[in-house]
Amino acid sequence: MHTPVTIIGAGLGGLTLARVLHVHAIAVTVYEADSSPSARTQGGLLDIHDYNGQLALAEAGLMDEFRAVVLEGRQALRVLDEDGTVLLDQPDDGTGGRPEVQRGDLRQVLLDSLPAGTVRWGHKVSRVRSLGDGRHEVTFADGGSAVTGLLVGADGAWSRVRPLLSSATPEYIGKSVVETYLFDSGSRHPAAAKAVGSGMLIAPSPGKEIFAHREKDDTLHAYVGLARPRDWFAAVDFSDPVAATARIAREFEGWAPELTALITDTDVAPVLRSLHTLPAGHRWDRVPGVTLLGDAAHLSAPNGEGANLAMLDGAELGKALAAHPGDVEKALTEYERAMFPRSAEWTTDEMPGLDSADNTAQGLIDLFTEHGM
Repeated sequence: MHTPVTIIGAGLGGLTLARVLHVHAIAVTVYEADSSPSARTQGGLLDIHDYNGQLALAEAGLMDEFRAVVLEGRQALRVLDEDGTVLLDQPDDGTGGRPEVQRGDLRQVLLDSLPAGTVRWGHKVSRVRSLGDGRHEVTFADGGSAVTGLLVGADGAWSRVRPLLSSATPEYIGKSVVETYLFDSGSRHPAAAKAVGSGMLIAPSPGKEIFAHREKDDTLHAYVGLARPRDWFAAVDFSDPVAATARIAREFEGWAPELTALITDTDVAPVLRSLHTLPAGHRWDRVPGVTLLGDAAHLSAPNGEGANLAMLDGAELGKALAAHPGDVEKALTEYERAMFPRSAEWTTDEMPGLDSADNTAQGLIDLFTEHGM
């Protein structure tokens, strides 16, 4: 099968690129390893920023559809000390530039904007190789293959396309998060629900922290962060949810019960997410016929910019290709020349490191004040 533009990965970045290309009547095919859009959950809330993510959605002509899935009131922010003292309680007054949406809802908006058949589900990449002259062959686990004149790796942290351009591989940042969910929180988990409030809760401390969001349907979604080596987490038996939950909770001994309830009262098995990053300022020399976007290009520690930056990458690449019909290399050069410094700037996290003595509730508030937030 020969396709003019081939995107590997149907995440937000790859789908934004596909949508912008469709708007400009450029043929595109997206290959995704998942068997269907509902094959796995799509993560929690995303704050879509007016300086990058929303610009991408505007370029895709999807701002009305985006606004329709925004969860009102979720830009509220609370910062709590370990003992439950509320040091910052910032309501959502409707003027913020970072409205919150469920990742799955936003992904569905993008999928619905594409012609049927644009995304080919159940296509896990097993090999990618250069054929010369800017052409590449992608081979899939089922034995099928596709040859393309332009290959875009939108396939995340462990990209199968990246080795065509770079030898860089993600490295563990010394921190992992454990995800928990509390359902029907108002009636079943009232203390935790009150602590989180109507939007996001942050309870930082040197070496450990709890983030939580109020999602749709009164669900609390928590991210429990610990600065520990991978061996430490390997010793926790996550196949035994009760034991794993208890082990993680012990690290927060002495914290307020309404905060530790976000760990101990989980309604699902805790899920471990090890965090990795690519080298700061990751870039590559121009290779004909192939490029990367999103985490495949500039994976960093979570800082609220990843999804936004991936979508902007997709929109900017789509614009460049539309602006230079018949000259793929000029388009890719233009895209990468702007993307490299942009990603280096926006993937730099100004928050104190988890192990920092400044990773406290007051330290975070002082940082917000310094930056006029």
